[in-house]
Amino acid sequence: MNNKTSARQKIRYRIRKKISGTASSPRLSVFRSNTDIYAQLIDDENAITLASASSKSKDISAQKAPKIQKSKLVGEAIARKAVELGIKKVVFDRSGYVYHGRVKAVAEGAREGGLNF
Repeated sequence: MNNKTSARQKIRYRIRKKISGTASSPRLSVFRSNTDIYAQLIDDENAITLASASSKSKDISAQKAPKIQKSKLVGEAIARKAVELGIKKVVFDRSGYVYHGRVKAVAEGAREGGLNF
């Protein structure tokens, strides 16, 4: 692992010590790759993923938009799935990434979709 990746991993572990998702308020975890972005709703008590969304899904990848725009759509998609499951409150997990750019866009999209965190 290079220096940047290991630094992010340390931050990620530090965040995960403090936050944890439950069935009533799952953890909204974000993963950012160079090309795509992924979001998951995770119930840590039962160790299950309740819902997921990514920029690879057909309806999002079909749109020719910048990555930040697609990230916002991913946030809205995960919020839509959460509301269908009856979830309004989540805990946001930025996974060691700076709350800026695409990660922030996912959070804003999720808030617009009706999630509280």
